[in-house]
Amino acid sequence: MAQAGSILSVHGATVSFDGFKALDGLDFTIAYGELRFLIGPNGAGKTTLLDIITGKTRPDHGEIVFDGRPGAQRWTEHRRVRAGIGRKFQTPAIFPSLTVAENLEAAIGFRDRVLTLLRAASTAERGMIDTTLSQIGLGQRAEVRAGLLSHGEKQWLEIGMLLIQQPKLMLLDEPVAGMTRRERDRTGELLQQIAQDRSVLVVEHDMDFVRRFAHTVTVLHTGKLLCEGPVEAVQSDPRVIEVYLGPGRNQGEKKGVAHAAN
Repeated sequence: MAQAGSILSVHGATVSFDGFKALDGLDFTIAYGELRFLIGPNGAGKTTLLDIITGKTRPDHGEIVFDGRPGAQRWTEHRRVRAGIGRKFQTPAIFPSLTVAENLEAAIGFRDRVLTLLRAASTAERGMIDTTLSQIGLGQRAEVRAGLLSHGEKQWLEIGMLLIQQPKLMLLDEPVAGMTRRERDRTGELLQQIAQDRSVLVVEHDMDFVRRFAHTVTVLHTGKLLCEGPVEAVQSDPRVIEVYLGPGRNQGEKKGVAHAAN
């Protein structure tokens, strides 16, 4: 059973770049054991939100509370990793010359800066690797060099490299970009499974994927929270339709494409 309350709370976050506000007094929360989707047009502030959560960018104003601990906006990036925040970028960051299993073995030490490749994996670590291989569906590909995997398999491997570090919150940036329909469906099922044990925040532009696998969706626009709620309510919200389609479209066009775009 998921713990009650919010694993992450962002209060009044503002980030400016040369006078442009990438985030403008943003408030955002995600609960323990929640799968949340984050959407919005280009420039909405989605990546910047992930950056301030991981410590890549420090907000000009505002506070971050993580796992009940305030002041997380002042933590170093590595402290956030050790506290349980893991991030996957859109392009898979794997070791192509290593096997799938070796990639997972290397990832075990990322959280604590242990060079696991310099020693043999322990029995417990071997068990973690086998469990993760099964969870990401690559058990039969364990001895294949990662560079030979399909695009979708590389994405699953990197998700596994995060999982094996046992994060409390996983941040995934467009995890299904470039995938086939079958790979997208498998990824959606994997994310739902992962969210049974931890919180998962997904930035995604594939709206068909969002509609199929999202429960709660947060929409950002100009660095602010535009709306939030069940995917059915969000996709029919006039503000969301206006943001995605722009004020130049007539009402007939908007109604005709709202389902496809939102």
